[in-house]
Amino acid sequence: MNVQAAYDNWSATYDVDKNLTRDLDQTVTRETLMLLKCKSVVEIGCGTGKNTLLLSQIAKKVYALDFSANMIEKAKEKVRSANVVFITEDITKQWTCRNESADLVTCNLVLEHIENLSLIFSEAFRVLVKGGYFFISELHPFRQYQGTKANFQRHQEIIEIPAFVHHLSDFFNTAKDHGFLLEGFKEWWHEQDQNKLPRIVSMLFRK
Repeated sequence: MNVQAAYDNWSATYDVDKNLTRDLDQTVTRETLMLLKCKSVVEIGCGTGKNTLLLSQIAKKVYALDFSANMIEKAKEKVRSANVVFITEDITKQWTCRNESADLVTCNLVLEHIENLSLIFSEAFRVLVKGGYFFISELHPFRQYQGTKANFQRHQEIIEIPAFVHHLSDFFNTAKDHGFLLEGFKEWWHEQDQNKLPRIVSMLFRK
């Protein structure tokens, strides 16, 4: 099952399935971004809108993008803020966003499913205003080294979603190649992760 089909399928239960990574990501995003004030935010891979509501509270306008129409429909049911525009779009191609139109681009639990990081960083740089921020929250590559992948259950079958391993150096080098400066880096554990490898890595880059 390809990535898009998997998330279309998962959308029905994504918000209610037990998922410590999803829950921690929401905490990471809130703690990192809640004090920002933005004119415009582009959220790539918004999914069912788990972080979109927060973004709508810190920005005058939010453009929430995802290639899964089913995920977008779930997000629309959850987030009814007038300042949010949902767009069904493949972020592995040029985004429909205008040049230098956003103060913040966010990307949560998405890049493990994207082989070409360069295009994502290039588009984020294009869309951001000078001084704008690119926030990334991803499954920690240390977990990927152990074989961890996003997955869900359907009819007694565990469906693993195709993923690519990106090392920490891949993120940092790709960011540098596209003109970004690193503003913040942090590793995160869920409260149930005692004595385990970090679950999530977050990075905040500035244009």
